[in-house]
Amino acid sequence: MSTVGAGEDVSPPPQRAAERLLGTVGSERRWADSAESVAANSAWWDADADDYHVEHGEFLGVADFVWCPEAVREENARLLGDVNGKDVVEVGCGSAPCARWLRSNGARVTALDLSAGMLRYAAAANEATGIDVPLVRANAERLPFASGSFDIACSAFGAVPFVTDVAATFREVARVLRPGGSWVFAVTHPMRWIFPDDPGPNGLRVTGSYFDRTPYVEVDEDGNATYVEYHRTLGDFVGALTAAGLTIVELVEPEWPEGLTDEWGQWSPLRGELFPGTAIFVTRRLV
Repeated sequence: MSTVGAGEDVSPPPQRAAERLLGTVGSERRWADSAESVAANSAWWDADADDYHVEHGEFLGVADFVWCPEAVREENARLLGDVNGKDVVEVGCGSAPCARWLRSNGARVTALDLSAGMLRYAAAANEATGIDVPLVRANAERLPFASGSFDIACSAFGAVPFVTDVAATFREVARVLRPGGSWVFAVTHPMRWIFPDDPGPNGLRVTGSYFDRTPYVEVDEDGNATYVEYHRTLGDFVGALTAAGLTIVELVEPEWPEGLTDEWGQWSPLRGELFPGTAIFVTRRLV
C-alpha cells in the first residue's frame, strides 16, 4: 500500500527490482477483478522475492513466527494455542518461516502461497534447516484441500490483503477447518489507509477516507496492473467473518514495543506510538 495525498511534494522511493521488471510507472485507485489481481500479484511477488528477503529476511528468520512489524511472536503471544499434534495450514506463507516454527513445535503443517518466487525461498529454507514443510502453490480464494482437513489456519500478512473476494477466502478457510478450529490472521490495521504510506511526520496527516474501498493498483505504461492491494474496514472484516460462520474471539491491536527502533515500510516508532499498525483477528469455527 503506497497511498500519497493529492498535491503533496514527496520524493519517490528508490525503484524496486519488481517495478523495473514489471514496468511499473505509477499507481491509481480503481477496481481490479480476481483474474487481474492474481496475475499481477503472483508476478509481483515472484519478481520482488529477492528484494523482500534482503530487506526483511533477518527480521523474519527461517523458523520463527513473527506476526507483525511490532515484533509480536507466537512463541510469546500463543494466539494459536497449543499446536503440538495439530493439523495447520498457513495461508500466504511467503518463505514459510512461520510454518517451520509450527513444525518445530510439533504441528503437522502445510504452507500455501500464490507466488512461485516466494515458495522458491521456502523450499531453500526447508533444505537449509532440515525442517520439511509441504509447500503448495494456490490461490487463497480456492483452497485445494478437502473440507475439515485442519485444526488451525493462520496467516501473518499473507494473502488476505491481496484477494479480491475476502468473503470467499474466509468461506474457504471455514470449509477446510474442523469444528472448533481456529483462523488467526494479521493484516495492516484498516485505519492506516487514511494516512500516506510514510514512516515519518508526513505519515501522521489524514489524506484519505476510511470508507473508500477502492483498491490500490500499481500499473505499467499500458495501464495493466502490476500490483493490487485491497482495503477493508474493520466492519467489513467482521461481516465477512461472521457470514462465513466464524466467531471472533479476540481482536489484537499491538502497541509499539519500547526499545524497537526498526522501521518496516510505513511502520515506525513515530507512528506506532500514536495509532495501531496491525490488526490480528483471532476467530473460531464453532460448528
